[in-house]
Amino acid sequence: MTGGRKVPPTARIAEFPMTAAERARWWERHILEVLHGLAPDAPDGTSPRPEFDPKQHSLAQRERAKAAELTAAGHKVSASGIKQRRQRYQRDGLVGLADGRSAKQMPAFGQVAPAVVEAMRQAIGETADASSRTIGFIIWRTSQILADHQETAAVEMPSRATLYRLFDKLAMGSHATGSARTRRSIGARPPGPFGEVPASAPGELMQIDSTPLDVLVRLDDGIAEKVELTAMVDIATRSITAAVLRPTTKAADASVLLARSVTPETMRPGWSEALRMSCSVLPHRRLLSIDERLEHAAARPVIVPETIVCDHGKVFISRNFRASCRYLGISLQPAHKATPTDKGTIEKTLGSVATLFAQFVAGYTGSTTDRRGRKLEDGQLWSLPELQGLLDEWVLACWQTRPHDALRDPDAPTRAFSPNEKYATLLESCGYVPVPLSGEDYIELLPERWQAINAYGIRIKHRTYDDRELNALRRQHSGVAEKKGLWEIHHDPYDVSRIWVRDRRRNRWITVFWKHLHRVGVPFGELAWDRACEQVPGGTEEQIADAAAALLRRAHDGPSTEKGRPVKRSRRDRRVAARTRATISDLLAPDPPAADPTHGDEADSDLAKVIPLGLFDPLANPWKRP
Repeated sequence: MTGGRKVPPTARIAEFPMTAAERARWWERHILEVLHGLAPDAPDGTSPRPEFDPKQHSLAQRERAKAAELTAAGHKVSASGIKQRRQRYQRDGLVGLADGRSAKQMPAFGQVAPAVVEAMRQAIGETADASSRTIGFIIWRTSQILADHQETAAVEMPSRATLYRLFDKLAMGSHATGSARTRRSIGARPPGPFGEVPASAPGELMQIDSTPLDVLVRLDDGIAEKVELTAMVDIATRSITAAVLRPTTKAADASVLLARSVTPETMRPGWSEALRMSCSVLPHRRLLSIDERLEHAAARPVIVPETIVCDHGKVFISRNFRASCRYLGISLQPAHKATPTDKGTIEKTLGSVATLFAQFVAGYTGSTTDRRGRKLEDGQLWSLPELQGLLDEWVLACWQTRPHDALRDPDAPTRAFSPNEKYATLLESCGYVPVPLSGEDYIELLPERWQAINAYGIRIKHRTYDDRELNALRRQHSGVAEKKGLWEIHHDPYDVSRIWVRDRRRNRWITVFWKHLHRVGVPFGELAWDRACEQVPGGTEEQIADAAAALLRRAHDGPSTEKGRPVKRSRRDRRVAARTRATISDLLAPDPPAADPTHGDEADSDLAKVIPLGLFDPLANPWKRP
């Protein structure tokens, strides 16, 4: 192998001071005239000067002529000096003409002792999980670390200015004195290159997560509070398949979110006709021949997850959510602890919801307290159902139709697909398999517990549930030996009015209502019940039910008066009532299947009609009364 000519590292001239670089370019003009007879800036058609014409004079003669010319102009140089510069230029390019002394590399940390550098590096490392402090503290901590080590105790500390410069070099990019949140995020990054597992089909890989939404919501009793957003995103298409707002996220919410992902989004009154799936880029006509549920669907893909990546939050690693995934044949993959890069897409998506949606909503609070405005609680705020409707409409109208930077065409990188366009493209090669959910499927997604069926029925947190259909099961063994004969019960933590008992003997679900349902006009959840128990310590079940009903009644009617003066309620009372009522959707109810809502007691024949759960509709309210 013969050695070829090496391309000179011309770009290295940027390492030199400006004066040294300009001097090198000045020499370059003269060296090029020696080599080729013309200066680089000579106009086209210019003839070489006679003393530098390569056709008339040798290279040595031209070098002597250039040395004489420069010496006469006041730049004393010999012919051998011109030759050396010419050789360096031919070997190293423009860098060869620069003064190498001006680009001499100094040690990374100057004259600072290595022990001081290591001590400060340790002090900066200790700030990873600590509260943010100033540079002065880091310097003090550095001196303490040096004092604690006998072998470095005699090391002389540099001046304060030198230590500040050292800190700037060591703490670069670590946010050691900045935001603790950013510092923890940087510390959680993997040490090497990182990325995500590629997904080439809808549902092949999906991610789920929760985060507080930076918007104040006016809850039912006028309380202004933040809510939590739980969302699921598909990696292959970047589609937000479901997004739910709740005061506090529970395992049941994650399961409902899972059900919404595999259920078509139904068009709602007031939505533009352009949001229909039939008016979008999605292949509605072809999909309708496979899944008739898409007849009145909105333009949101129905994606069945194969693998879901989640963090280690209690909601996602709960037994209920795991069981829901197993029920639908979904592989659940928890991410590494404290490693947000394992699910970077959903993290970025939730951040995009804040910048593309939340900041345009009335009551936006900003991401931190120093970004929050004043008297937001007194302004016009959306209710939770209204904000949920706005979010659902925004996902359809904005997110699903907005070109996404991660969905670029490999053959035409300047073109970016929208999530709906990417879904329609991948559907051609991956196909579509519908997963219809019935009312029983929805019950399967609710949290479970195992209890005995006694003579009085089933008691959960001092609430008694009973029905005549339990007569054959009272004080009986369920047949499940592992659970010591207890019966499988599913319940909705946001609605304590009913539970469901699995009757394994006849392979069905039995809907069992709370005995004192007639005392409360609206359904309410565990939060209101627990608060009512605190208000009536040791009270009977009827008293607790009345207290809970009174709590919700006051929240609904607003401040009442007593002897001409307003009755003051604690903030916690109003908060509990408001957060509970906020979980009740105002959307249309589904067509219910036939069911018996009575309680097996003639005295309860005047109960309000209770509509049992029908076919699953994520947008429906099963408690809405006709």
